[in-house]
Amino acid sequence: MRRGFLRPLFAVALFSLALLPGVALAAPPPSVTLPPQANVPVCPGPVVHGNARCFAHRRTDAGAVGKAPAPAGAVAAPNAFGNGGAYDPSYLQSAYNLAAAASSAGGGQTVAIVDAYDAPTVESDLAYYRNFFALPPCTTSNGCFHKVNQSGVAGSYPSGNSGWAQEISLDVDMVSAICPNCHILLVEANSNSLADLGTSVNTAVALGATVVSNSYGGSEYSGETNDDAAYYRHPGIPVVASTGDNGYGVQFPAASSYVTAVGGTTLNQVTNSGTRDATETAWSGAGSGCSAYFAKPSWQTDAGCAQRTVGDVAAVADPSTGVWVYYNNGWYIFGGTSVASPIVASVYALAGNTATNPAATPYASPAQLFDVVSGSNGSCGGSYLCTAGAGYDGPTGLGTPNGTAAFASAATAPQPYFTLSASPSPATVYRGSAVNYTVTLTAVNGYGDSVQLSVSGLPSRTYASFSPASVSPSSTTSTLTVQATSRAPRGNYTLTITGTGADGTRHTTNVQLTVR
Repeated sequence: MRRGFLRPLFAVALFSLALLPGVALAAPPPSVTLPPQANVPVCPGPVVHGNARCFAHRRTDAGAVGKAPAPAGAVAAPNAFGNGGAYDPSYLQSAYNLAAAASSAGGGQTVAIVDAYDAPTVESDLAYYRNFFALPPCTTSNGCFHKVNQSGVAGSYPSGNSGWAQEISLDVDMVSAICPNCHILLVEANSNSLADLGTSVNTAVALGATVVSNSYGGSEYSGETNDDAAYYRHPGIPVVASTGDNGYGVQFPAASSYVTAVGGTTLNQVTNSGTRDATETAWSGAGSGCSAYFAKPSWQTDAGCAQRTVGDVAAVADPSTGVWVYYNNGWYIFGGTSVASPIVASVYALAGNTATNPAATPYASPAQLFDVVSGSNGSCGGSYLCTAGAGYDGPTGLGTPNGTAAFASAATAPQPYFTLSASPSPATVYRGSAVNYTVTLTAVNGYGDSVQLSVSGLPSRTYASFSPASVSPSSTTSTLTVQATSRAPRGNYTLTITGTGADGTRHTTNVQLTVR
């Protein structure tokens, strides 16, 4: 690990700071757990029902602000958190036994980052981070980096938001740190509503993402299973989500049985300790617990929750043992399960996971993970739901990455599923007239059931119908007719076409509609 050093930074915003009582600025001796450092959530809550907030935390203590990491190739030295140090790509790869995979794997993989609002400087910031740490360039011009809005368009981005922009920089830097050879697709949702963020997940998959990372969440709600089916179930595509930053309690989409819920740890570097230069304990801010609405998946066997248990796996999240991020022309230290989600998503990419339900994969080989056996994220009567221990527990799940083996696809037969597409898009309808879209079902791996069609997102005073109302492998197309009355509001709209299979599986596709 490289030592962080003091260096003035130009264009770094100064914050009103105060050290927490008892925080020492001197480098700690080996194996000593550091006290908490001052930090702030960059997306403070609470948020209203149906919305989400990001889970990134930025260090604000004097040991972090105005500091910078040592560049790649500097002399290796113990990490010095109290003097502004944080973890860089080299150490993160080492701590999780990923250095070999990071140097050779990831080609052909695209890790999608889904966040809300726009980060105007993200590409230049990413270029600086990767160049500083001697990682290969990842730019729009070389085809490695791709930034789009939630409709999949490169341009017409949503309004900016400084909190979410910091989250975006954190996410793309962590993908770079763990999977330098992966392509990065950034999909910026129009807002922090779960509907916009979910639509962005669908857009990411439609554009070819092989893994999707979501560093956000909101409180559980009665309709979340329907939204899960509409947005987060993508067979063969690992979808990863942070468990939260406020301790014991469950967030959506991490609650989904089809999502890998990623908890958090405190990652301490230990010198002269033998094979692994790290120890981990559960981070107090990680979310965990029993879902209120999702049934327990077959691969979870813990007895303390009748429903789905959160989380599944974990990675570093404690801001006190944070990571370097380059944002808006300055270095910062970040933590939160927002760090852990893109790390685990990138491990899925290194492993090349294509299992029908990748969320189940780690449960097939838990011995291939680093088990976290101490630490707590709250009060739950001392049970494993909030207290780390040997084997499975809520805050850290099955454990943290130990190479890629636990995230590699099991050798199982491919499962049948379907996809939907629709054209033309965009299409224009004049008030008092109608326009037609052709909706097409594509059966994959022998899918054979009929699929019921529905559409949402229609503006007021417009009406829609399908002919026929369902599609199947033997009758693959349907015509969607949208009729606009003479009083329909003019404007541009995104329509979501949903297909629901006989087994309840849902897949969607989006089309654009202009009313004139």
